[in-house]
Amino acid sequence: MPVNSDLTEAQVREFFTTLSNWGKWGSKDQFGALNYITLAKRAQAAALVREGASVSMSLPLATQPGPDNPTPVMHLMVQTGAPGEASMVPVPYSADYFAIAPHGLANTHLDALCHVFNQGKMYNGYPSSDVTAQGARNGAIDALKDGIISRGVLIDIPKLKGREWLEPGEAISPADLEAAEKAGGFQVEEGDVLFVRTGRHARQKAKGQWDAFKDGMAGLGAVCLPWLHARKVAALGSDGASDVLPSGYEKMMLPIHAVTIVAMGIHLLDNCALDAVADACATRSRWTFLSVVAPLVLVRGTASPVNPLAIF
Repeated sequence: MPVNSDLTEAQVREFFTTLSNWGKWGSKDQFGALNYITLAKRAQAAALVREGASVSMSLPLATQPGPDNPTPVMHLMVQTGAPGEASMVPVPYSADYFAIAPHGLANTHLDALCHVFNQGKMYNGYPSSDVTAQGARNGAIDALKDGIISRGVLIDIPKLKGREWLEPGEAISPADLEAAEKAGGFQVEEGDVLFVRTGRHARQKAKGQWDAFKDGMAGLGAVCLPWLHARKVAALGSDGASDVLPSGYEKMMLPIHAVTIVAMGIHLLDNCALDAVADACATRSRWTFLSVVAPLVLVRGTASPVNPLAIF
């Protein structure tokens, strides 16, 4: 369907007010929708572990430039085991150095709540000026140093539609999300970490890389925003950027990013590797699992590279 067929841009902008969680957990809140993850929710999620099998949902760090990777990860070897090098130091060893720009469409990362602004404000009404050259005073990623541990839920839209992948620009609707729930015999609940698969990497493997900002990417249409709010999702992950591209809105390129992060306080997991976990879920006919996400403790950071785990 046309991406922009359900809501006008003005209606989407109203979501900054109607779907807002500002003040819900106090004026100094740093966790946003992660507050939905209670101790009881964590215990419920831990009880889902029956086998001990673990599946990574992370891509390898992208060190090579490409259409979706204008700022590749810098990986430099400080010391190697090459002939002659190890003998130059008192204790033979190897070591390396990484420089990572986590945002973008290449690396699996967790967006902090300070990542997106709307009208000079970020989540909970903090001013965008709180993000300075020294980092973020509020909404920074180090607030999540204890990790995100909850029930993970995978919605596999290509499987629902009997396809290998969705095409660039193809929008996912609330009806699609609910059809996947019905087909899988589950329901997205308060405090869940929701992962939505579009088949991006299966398509990339078959057809090669493409420039998503130019040629499009499958993802959630803006009409899904009230659904995410009503279900009280704690965090949202995708094998893309969660948003469908193009969004269909002239001045809101990424409405899912903007409204979930700024208004709802939902942390986003971008560029997750969901093919392996989709296979694991399909094999078990089970679409829920213990989800563990441990960001680096990057003080005042706007994001962190992560390796989300699904444990069955």
